[in-house]
Amino acid sequence: MKLTSHDEYGLRCLIRLGQEGPAGRLTIPEISNAEGVSEAYVGKLLRILRLGGFVTAARGTGGYSLARPASQIVLGDVMAVLGGRLFGGDFCETHTGQMEDCIRSVDCSLRVLWRTVQAAVDGVLRRTTLQDLLCNEQQMITWVKGLGEFASHISRQ
Repeated sequence: MKLTSHDEYGLRCLIRLGQEGPAGRLTIPEISNAEGVSEAYVGKLLRILRLGGFVTAARGTGGYSLARPASQIVLGDVMAVLGGRLFGGDFCETHTGQMEDCIRSVDCSLRVLWRTVQAAVDGVLRRTTLQDLLCNEQQMITWVKGLGEFASHISRQ
Protein backbone atom coordinates (compact mmCIF):
# COMPACT_ATOMS: atom_id res chain seq x y z
CA MET A 1 0.00 0.00 0.00
CA LYS A 2 1.42 3.32 -1.06
CA LEU A 3 0.38 6.47 -2.78
CA THR A 4 1.56 6.90 -6.35
CA SER A 5 3.41 9.78 -7.94
CA HIS A 6 0.15 10.52 -9.80
CA ASP A 7 -1.57 11.09 -6.47
CA GLU A 8 1.20 13.22 -4.96
CA TYR A 9 2.02 15.38 -7.95
CA GLY A 10 -1.58 15.67 -9.10
CA LEU A 11 -2.54 17.06 -5.70
CA ARG A 12 0.47 19.37 -5.75
CA CYS A 13 -0.63 20.74 -9.12
CA LEU A 14 -4.11 21.41 -7.70
CA ILE A 15 -2.69 23.04 -4.57
CA ARG A 16 -0.47 25.27 -6.73
CA LEU A 17 -3.51 26.35 -8.78
CA GLY A 18 -5.57 26.82 -5.61
CA GLN A 19 -2.93 29.13 -4.19
CA GLU A 20 -3.46 31.41 -7.19
CA GLY A 21 -7.02 32.13 -6.06
CA PRO A 22 -10.33 31.91 -7.92
CA ALA A 23 -9.18 33.88 -10.97
CA GLY A 24 -5.63 32.51 -10.95
CA ARG A 25 -4.14 30.86 -13.99
CA LEU A 26 -0.81 29.05 -14.40
CA THR A 27 0.91 27.49 -17.38
CA ILE A 28 2.47 24.04 -17.46
CA PRO A 29 6.02 25.49 -17.34
CA GLU A 30 5.09 27.65 -14.34
CA ILE A 31 3.70 24.69 -12.41
CA SER A 32 6.62 22.51 -13.51
CA ASN A 33 9.19 25.02 -12.23
CA ALA A 34 7.33 25.67 -8.99
CA GLU A 35 6.88 21.98 -8.14
CA GLY A 36 10.09 20.51 -9.57
CA VAL A 37 8.20 18.12 -11.84
CA SER A 38 8.84 17.73 -15.57
CA GLU A 39 6.63 19.68 -17.95
CA ALA A 40 5.58 16.46 -19.66
CA TYR A 41 4.40 14.96 -16.38
CA VAL A 42 2.59 18.14 -15.31
CA GLY A 43 0.89 18.19 -18.71
CA LYS A 44 -0.21 14.58 -18.30
CA LEU A 45 -1.57 15.22 -14.80
CA LEU A 46 -3.40 18.38 -15.83
CA ARG A 47 -5.03 16.49 -18.68
CA ILE A 48 -6.29 13.87 -16.20
CA LEU A 49 -7.49 16.60 -13.84
CA ARG A 50 -9.18 18.45 -16.72
CA LEU A 51 -10.98 15.31 -17.87
CA GLY A 52 -12.03 14.76 -14.24
CA GLY A 53 -13.58 18.24 -14.14
CA PHE A 54 -11.18 19.77 -11.61
CA VAL A 55 -9.29 22.20 -13.86
CA THR A 56 -9.97 24.10 -17.04
CA ALA A 57 -7.54 24.96 -19.81
CA ALA A 58 -7.53 28.30 -21.60
CA ARG A 59 -6.57 28.32 -25.25
CA GLY A 60 -4.74 31.30 -26.65
CA THR A 61 -3.64 33.00 -23.44
CA GLY A 62 -2.73 29.58 -22.11
CA GLY A 63 -2.76 28.28 -18.64
CA TYR A 64 -4.89 26.27 -16.30
CA SER A 65 -7.20 27.27 -13.50
CA LEU A 66 -9.50 25.50 -11.07
CA ALA A 67 -12.82 24.54 -12.63
CA ARG A 68 -14.68 25.39 -9.41
CA PRO A 69 -13.86 26.91 -6.02
CA ALA A 70 -11.28 25.03 -3.93
CA SER A 71 -13.92 24.53 -1.24
CA GLN A 72 -15.96 22.45 -3.71
CA ILE A 73 -13.12 20.12 -4.75
CA VAL A 74 -13.29 17.04 -2.52
CA LEU A 75 -10.05 15.07 -2.26
CA GLY A 76 -11.83 11.73 -2.37
CA ASP A 77 -13.10 12.64 -5.84
CA VAL A 78 -9.65 13.83 -6.93
CA MET A 79 -7.97 10.68 -5.69
CA ALA A 80 -10.50 8.54 -7.56
CA VAL A 81 -9.56 10.29 -10.80
CA LEU A 82 -5.80 10.26 -10.19
CA GLY A 83 -5.27 6.73 -9.03
CA GLY A 84 -8.19 5.17 -7.29
CA ARG A 85 -8.31 3.61 -3.88
CA LEU A 86 -5.48 2.22 -1.79
CA PHE A 87 -7.21 -1.15 -1.68
CA GLY A 88 -9.31 -2.07 -4.67
CA GLY A 89 -12.45 -4.13 -4.32
CA ASP A 90 -10.69 -7.05 -6.01
CA PHE A 91 -7.80 -7.16 -3.54
CA CYS A 92 -8.55 -10.72 -2.43
CA GLU A 93 -9.02 -11.94 -5.99
CA THR A 94 -5.68 -10.51 -7.13
CA HIS A 95 -3.65 -11.88 -4.21
CA THR A 96 -4.37 -15.60 -4.34
CA GLY A 97 -0.78 -16.73 -4.29
CA GLN A 98 -0.24 -19.83 -6.39
CA MET A 99 -3.85 -20.93 -5.95
CA GLU A 100 -6.84 -20.14 -8.15
CA ASP A 101 -8.72 -18.90 -5.08
CA CYS A 102 -7.19 -17.46 -1.92
CA ILE A 103 -6.97 -20.06 0.83
CA ARG A 104 -8.28 -17.42 3.25
CA SER A 105 -11.32 -16.45 1.18
CA VAL A 106 -13.74 -17.84 3.79
CA ASP A 107 -12.10 -16.57 7.00
CA CYS A 108 -9.65 -13.69 6.58
CA SER A 109 -8.61 -11.25 9.27
CA LEU A 110 -6.49 -9.30 6.75
CA ARG A 111 -9.52 -8.56 4.58
CA VAL A 112 -11.25 -7.03 7.60
CA LEU A 113 -8.16 -4.92 8.36
CA TRP A 114 -7.76 -3.68 4.76
CA ARG A 115 -11.44 -2.79 4.51
CA THR A 116 -11.25 -0.90 7.81
CA VAL A 117 -8.15 1.01 6.71
CA GLN A 118 -9.80 1.84 3.37
CA ALA A 119 -12.95 3.04 5.14
CA ALA A 120 -10.86 5.31 7.39
CA VAL A 121 -8.96 6.74 4.41
CA ASP A 122 -12.20 7.23 2.48
CA GLY A 123 -13.74 9.01 5.47
CA VAL A 124 -10.86 11.47 5.76
CA LEU A 125 -10.73 12.13 2.02
CA ARG A 126 -14.52 12.71 1.88
CA ARG A 127 -14.18 15.36 4.60
CA THR A 128 -11.20 17.12 3.03
CA THR A 129 -11.40 19.73 0.31
CA LEU A 130 -8.67 21.42 -1.66
CA GLN A 131 -9.42 24.54 0.39
CA ASP A 132 -8.37 22.63 3.52
CA LEU A 133 -4.94 22.04 1.97
CA LEU A 134 -4.31 25.71 1.16
CA CYS A 135 -2.52 26.31 4.43
CA ASN A 136 0.88 25.79 6.00
CA GLU A 137 2.00 22.62 7.75
CA GLN A 138 1.24 23.81 11.28
CA GLN A 139 -2.27 24.85 10.28
CA MET A 140 -2.79 21.45 8.66
CA ILE A 141 -1.66 19.67 11.83
CA THR A 142 -4.28 21.65 13.75
CA TRP A 143 -6.94 20.82 11.12
CA VAL A 144 -6.08 17.12 11.19
CA LYS A 145 -6.32 17.05 14.98
CA GLY A 146 -9.93 18.07 14.51
CA LEU A 147 -10.57 14.73 12.81
CA GLY A 148 -10.71 13.06 16.22
CA GLU A 149 -9.70 9.41 16.34
CA PHE A 150 -7.35 9.73 13.37
CA ALA A 151 -5.43 12.58 14.99
CA SER A 152 -3.84 10.50 17.74
CA HIS A 153 -1.18 9.34 15.26
CA ILE A 154 -0.17 12.82 14.08
CA SER A 155 3.23 14.08 15.13
CA ARG A 156 5.58 16.58 13.65
CA GLN A 157 8.46 14.83 11.93
